[in-house]
Amino acid sequence: MADEEDCAGREQVRAGALTASQVQGNEEEIKVGHTGMDTDVVIAGAGPTGLMLACELRLAGVDVVVVDRLAEPTGESRAGGMHSRTLEVLDQRGVLDRFLAVGELQGVGHFSGLRLEFDESESRHPYPLMILQSTIERLLEEWAAELDVRVRRSSEVCGIRQDEFGVAVELRTDQTAPETLRARYLVGCDGGRSTVRKLTGIDFPGTPATMTSLIGDVELPDLPEDYIWGRRCPGGDYSVIAFEPGWYRVITTEHGGVADRDEPTTFEQLRESLVRIAGTDYGMHSPRWVSRFSDAARQAARYRKGRVLLAGDAAHIHFPAGGQGLNMGVQDAVNLGWKLASTVRGQAPVSLLDSYHTERHPVGERVLHNTRAQAALARPGAHTDALRDVFAALIVSDDVNQYLRGMLTALDIRYPADGDHLLAGRRVPDADLKTADGATRVYELLHAARPVLLDLRGSAQVASAAEGWADRVDLVEARSEDDHWPVPAVGEIPAPTALLIRPDGHVAWAAVGAPDVNALRTALATWFGPAASAPARRA
Repeated sequence: MADEEDCAGREQVRAGALTASQVQGNEEEIKVGHTGMDTDVVIAGAGPTGLMLACELRLAGVDVVVVDRLAEPTGESRAGGMHSRTLEVLDQRGVLDRFLAVGELQGVGHFSGLRLEFDESESRHPYPLMILQSTIERLLEEWAAELDVRVRRSSEVCGIRQDEFGVAVELRTDQTAPETLRARYLVGCDGGRSTVRKLTGIDFPGTPATMTSLIGDVELPDLPEDYIWGRRCPGGDYSVIAFEPGWYRVITTEHGGVADRDEPTTFEQLRESLVRIAGTDYGMHSPRWVSRFSDAARQAARYRKGRVLLAGDAAHIHFPAGGQGLNMGVQDAVNLGWKLASTVRGQAPVSLLDSYHTERHPVGERVLHNTRAQAALARPGAHTDALRDVFAALIVSDDVNQYLRGMLTALDIRYPADGDHLLAGRRVPDADLKTADGATRVYELLHAARPVLLDLRGSAQVASAAEGWADRVDLVEARSEDDHWPVPAVGEIPAPTALLIRPDGHVAWAAVGAPDVNALRTALATWFGPAASAPARRA
């Protein structure tokens, strides 16, 4: 364990994300021991998951190095959007405006091409944001640079050695001899073919591919419509979507044949596939990039093995129906980041890391399950057509629409939690609050990526119970502007009198009426380690 100094009294930013200088200040106070270590955490993979995790760790003052085998970002558009829960996460860190400024909100969604409606009462950000993965990566890397995250490119993981104190990560670089970085932990965010997962010996069970999809960004001068969404044909289905002026994303899916995963993908293959399905290529030319995917669905048997953890596509792959993959990876990172930081800093036991698998593995299972269902609903043929007709009639039901909407957006996720309060384990609603300093929102209290104990009744009992955790938990006294809070998949519930919010925005404990201080102390100790002797600090 690292040797840490008490970090009581360090200043946190309430109005926005921490700056690089403030993170450096945190480092000076916590004094994480680096004896024999090059860094606290090595992250393999500079995609959205890896970059988000790096930012989460740096906000907590943890030293991190991101390594990536590529010399520079690919610039490939790949994933095309972010759902409500991911937008909420970015809002909780004070950086959402950067993404909203360059993306486009989409008023509707779909389940295997069948239209879904969204509910504005469930979130401040109910609609998907259409934004290309390349843009997401650029914005995350800019934020990471502000936080002084070190990103090392042309550095490929080629060996891993663990012991009880840390991990030696061997890197193949553009230098003659391999280089070794020693860290306390290694996190593999290096994609579906994860080298970290393979070198660590973590099984990757699941179901193999049954079909082939091609995707590319091209120019289409002869497209007669603004876009084509999920058009089903006897030979398969295709979509043509405009993400940027003059450029279209073409996606084709053909069933019954599986391409060799190591076979190069070409523009000509995409053109020929569209001709087979649609009878025309719409004059496509000037491809920016082309790629291939399938409905293979696999998930790591365990998300942690010793000091090595997995997140994002390294932990789970699936058919990209509903645009859930990138979102799940970012949410993996936010779930893991604060737990890993607390462990590195010696504030919480190593066993806290086990809750990462406990909470996120079932989420991955559910996404694999619903994407298999969506792939099945997309197959051509009279039997599937009949099934889609029945499903389309059901999906207009509010209950069915709500169920599918909550699943795709991840707004309905509830982690295991003690207590019977309806908020326990769920993501906290972004309620309007009034403090002594003026109006604010719950999510603004989470910009510093610290736990928040929100006291909505000015209870001396709550303040007293929190005294031992003042170095880790911000105690905030406020009043709710509303008597009831909306909770997806539940409805409106009475506003709580107090609640303990984890850095990832999920509720660890909540009370209505007089608080159960013993339950509160148990929740504080469970999630944030044993009590210290410092007095409570009100933020």
